[in-house]
Amino acid sequence: MTTDSPVNSPDKPESKVGTRVRNFLIAIVAIALSVALVLGLRTESTSASLTQLDEASTPLEVAINNGKPSIVEFYANWCTVCQKMAPDIAQLEKQYADKVNFVMLNVDNTKWLPEMLKYRVDGIPHFVFLAKNGENIAQAIGDQPRIVMANNLEALVAGSSLPYAQASGQVSKFSAPVAPTSSQDDPRSHGSQVVN
Repeated sequence: MTTDSPVNSPDKPESKVGTRVRNFLIAIVAIALSVALVLGLRTESTSASLTQLDEASTPLEVAINNGKPSIVEFYANWCTVCQKMAPDIAQLEKQYADKVNFVMLNVDNTKWLPEMLKYRVDGIPHFVFLAKNGENIAQAIGDQPRIVMANNLEALVAGSSLPYAQASGQVSKFSAPVAPTSSQDDPRSHGSQVVN
């Protein structure tokens, strides 16, 4: 370092006002970038949610009886794989809404226990492909690429065999309860009323 031009030369002191203005501008830019980043992430993550898919889904009873093939998805709001696939499912639903019923069944609702047992749901997402008459023709379990789902839906609409029948990918583990749980004792169950 030479003595000709020191960094903090007493001959040219930086003005305190200039330093404050510079720091203020840096702070404003940092805040603006932070807000832009947060808003950008928020709009990206809300492109499709499981709740929105559930609200837009066809009821199972309607799907089985309306003469269109159906895809039934067993899911849960806590399922990270289901959440990851939600945007792809939403796009496929827009693309095939007039040709295929999209049915969403939440595994946390014991109302769907008979269907969970019927289709042997032990991991989610669990997709069941139903023919026009409601017959189970194929199942796919776990994370599926959008192209695999699209090819299966094309075959489902055409009435041909699914190219990726019985496909499996990453799942969120789930165990269906053996029977619906009840918080009240059945008055006919005398065993619980016996006192020793």
